[in-house]
Amino acid sequence: MGKRQRIRDPIHNLIEFDDVEFERTMWDVIQTRPFQRLRRVRQLGFSDYVYPGATHSRLAHSLGVFQTARKLMEIIKRHQGDLRYEPRKADTALAAALVHDVGHGMFSHAFEDVGKKLDLKMAEHELVSDALIREGEIADALNKNGSGFANDVAEVIGSPPKNLYGAVVSSQFDADRLDYMQRDRIMTGVQNSAIDFKWLMANIEIAEVSKGVDDLDAGKIETFILGPKALYAADTYVLSLFQLYPTVYFHKATRSAQKMFTALMIRIIELVRDNGIENTGLHDRHPICRFAKNPDSIDNVLNLDDTVFWGALPLLAEANDPCIHKLATRFQSRNLYKCIDVREKLFDKMEIKSDLSGNELRDKLKQLKKNILTLEKRFDEWSEKKSCDEPLILTDTGQRDMYATLSEKKGPWNQMRIRKNGAVMDMVDSSSIVRSDEKFEFFRAYVSSGDGEAAKEIERSIDGILKGG
Repeated sequence: MGKRQRIRDPIHNLIEFDDVEFERTMWDVIQTRPFQRLRRVRQLGFSDYVYPGATHSRLAHSLGVFQTARKLMEIIKRHQGDLRYEPRKADTALAAALVHDVGHGMFSHAFEDVGKKLDLKMAEHELVSDALIREGEIADALNKNGSGFANDVAEVIGSPPKNLYGAVVSSQFDADRLDYMQRDRIMTGVQNSAIDFKWLMANIEIAEVSKGVDDLDAGKIETFILGPKALYAADTYVLSLFQLYPTVYFHKATRSAQKMFTALMIRIIELVRDNGIENTGLHDRHPICRFAKNPDSIDNVLNLDDTVFWGALPLLAEANDPCIHKLATRFQSRNLYKCIDVREKLFDKMEIKSDLSGNELRDKLKQLKKNILTLEKRFDEWSEKKSCDEPLILTDTGQRDMYATLSEKKGPWNQMRIRKNGAVMDMVDSSSIVRSDEKFEFFRAYVSSGDGEAAKEIERSIDGILKGG
C-alpha cells in the first residue's frame, strides 16, 4: 500500500488505514470481490420505500463497525496494559468486525425468508459468511496476517463470545449495534432513537463479574460495564434500540415489501426448478435463474445483490406468469399490499385491556397466542386453495423485547452492566425503564387493496375462531 488510506464516512468522519501490516491486510480484504459486493446490498432492504434516504449499504455499515471496534479495543488496551493485552486476539476481533456481514444476500433478511421457505442453506448469511471467510479471496487476504488467521476470524463470528475481545463483535453493547443504531437513525431521518455515543464511550469501564446466571460463583470474566455517570445515557441506549424496531425495522410498509419479495422470489425459483424459465421473463443465464438451479454454489450466491433484482424488474413485469407479472409491476410503482393489523383486531374483539386482573389478563394473552397461530395457518391454507394470479393473504409475525435478560445460552458478555452505588449490576436491576418488560409484538396480514374477498376472509376467520369455529 505504501501510504495511509482514508475513507470518508457520515457517522465516523475519517476511517483511516495506516501503513502497518495488519491494516494493510484489512485494506486488502476491503478490495476483494465479496466485500465490494456489499456496496450493492442495502443495509435496510426495502426501507427506502418508507424512508427515501435509507439507501446506505452493508459495506458502509461494515466499515463503521470496524471503526467502532477500534475504539472499543483502545479501551481494552488501556485497561489491560501492554503486559496483559493480546494483540492477536484483538486483531482477530477487529477483522471479524470488518467482515461480519459479508455473507448477506440481496435485501438481507428478506432473502433469508426465501431460503427458509425453500430450504436453501446458502441463503443463510451466517453460512455464506463462514464459507467466504474460510476460503477464497477474503481468506487469502486475511491469512497474510498469519497462517490460520482466517479460520480464527470465522470462529469469532460463528460462536458466542469467549472473552472480552469477542464481546467487541457480539454482545449487548457491541460495535455492530453501536454503528447501526446511529447510521440507521440518521439515514432514515427518524428523530426518536438518538444515543449519546460519545458519552457512552467516555464512560465505558472494564470490570470482573461472575460467569454464572445466579450469584453462585462460576468463575470470573472481564466485561464492558458503564460507569455511574452513564446511567441515563444507558437507559436512552436501551430505549432507542427498542424504538427502532416498530419505527424502522418492523414498519408495516417495509414488511409488506419484504413479504411480496419473498412471494415473488419463491414463485420464480419454483418455476425455474420446474423447467418453466420461459414464463419468468428471465433468460436461463440470469443470476437469479442460475441460483435457482444451483443454490449451493458460492459463485451463484455472490452474483446476487439488490441491483440484480432491480435490474430484472422490467423483464419480470413482462413475465407470462401472472403472479410474477403482477408482483413485479407492483414493485415498479410501489403499489404495496395493504396491512391489516390482525393482532389489534383480536385485542379489541377479545376485550384485552390493561385493567384486567393478573390471572384474567394472563389467560387472555395465552389464548391470543393460540388464536394467532390458528389464524396464520388458516390464512395460508385459504390462499393455497384459491386459484389466483398472485398471492392472496401474506402473513407476518414478530416481536422485540425491551431487553434480553441473562441466559447461559448467550453467555455473560451479552448483558449490559452498570456501576451504581459502588456495585456492578445488570441494567434490569438498575433501571426502571429496562425493568418495565415492555414488548413490541405484531401479527399482520397483507392483502391487495382491491381484493375484497381476502379482506372478508380475514374478518370471517377472526370471528370464527372467537366463536369456537
